[in-house]
Amino acid sequence: MTTPWTGRRTVGSFEALSPGDAVCAVERAFAVVLDGTLDSYPSYVNRVYGMRREDGEALVAKFYRPGRWTRAAILDEHRFLRDLAAAEIPVIAPLPGVDGDTLQEIDVAGDGAGARFLFAVFPRAGGRTFEPESGDDLLRLGSLVGRCHAVGAAGTAPDRAICEPAGLTSSFVRELLEENLVHPDCRDDFERIALRTIGEIAPLFDGVPFARIHGDCHRGNLIDRPGRGLALIDFDDMMTGPAVQDVWLVLPGYAADCPQELGLVLEGYERFSPIDRSTLRLIEPLRFMRMIYFLAWRARQRGDFWFRGSFPDWGTGAFWIKETEDLRVQAAVIRKALED
Repeated sequence: MTTPWTGRRTVGSFEALSPGDAVCAVERAFAVVLDGTLDSYPSYVNRVYGMRREDGEALVAKFYRPGRWTRAAILDEHRFLRDLAAAEIPVIAPLPGVDGDTLQEIDVAGDGAGARFLFAVFPRAGGRTFEPESGDDLLRLGSLVGRCHAVGAAGTAPDRAICEPAGLTSSFVRELLEENLVHPDCRDDFERIALRTIGEIAPLFDGVPFARIHGDCHRGNLIDRPGRGLALIDFDDMMTGPAVQDVWLVLPGYAADCPQELGLVLEGYERFSPIDRSTLRLIEPLRFMRMIYFLAWRARQRGDFWFRGSFPDWGTGAFWIKETEDLRVQAAVIRKALED
């Protein structure tokens, strides 16, 4: 049953895309014959499948959520990956299809209407999730991020999101409110907390250098490959923003609670890129922005069958009470830091 606070419309559903459609699309666009292996990988936003050619080469096909990124924005991601690969930085760059393009598309029929999906194919990279256990591990981690940012600063991504509160985060708040997604019992509190905090943190971003960054650089997006070292994966949230966005997410907790780990990451980072340490004041504001982002991110998936099954409480009064309280707590953390 649709309730007033679950919104008037849903966007970006994958229900029209079948695994068979995905296999046919890859075979046609890349002129390959697949052996029938098809593994569905966990992904909250896109549809990602593991496939294998008849010659044994393992591939990963990523079908982008419709309506989330424009073609130009996805090509900005691919360009950044190619730039990083050209600089011999360990990333997984997309493969060109038979037409030479890394971004392909498929039209499929679903519920009587056509649906178009953009997709890319990557070589599969084996490895294990990276869990830093020593100071050297943290130095390696920081060095990898610093190398990526050195390349990121040498180019632009004109069609990607810009990581700043007045534009990006405010747009997510408007989306949630205009789509009537926030439960009526929490709407006023949510709006007041979000808009007040955005107004308080926006001036902190004035004059901060922005460049191409990963955008979602948490430990789950780092893999350790035996004999080959660390690799940074999943640039789906690549954006233009402050360097510190890719630093705080790799920390094991709040920056104030792990100064040694932060220091080692920064030491490794600064071997390849400079960073203005005054921008560390943006860490808690960026955490608040990410919390808002997650709410909008999941809201855009609410029409998917798998999402409704995995998050049955999404959008309920209890859900929004908790989320609003979490925002209130984080806003207080920010306010206290600004007063100190």
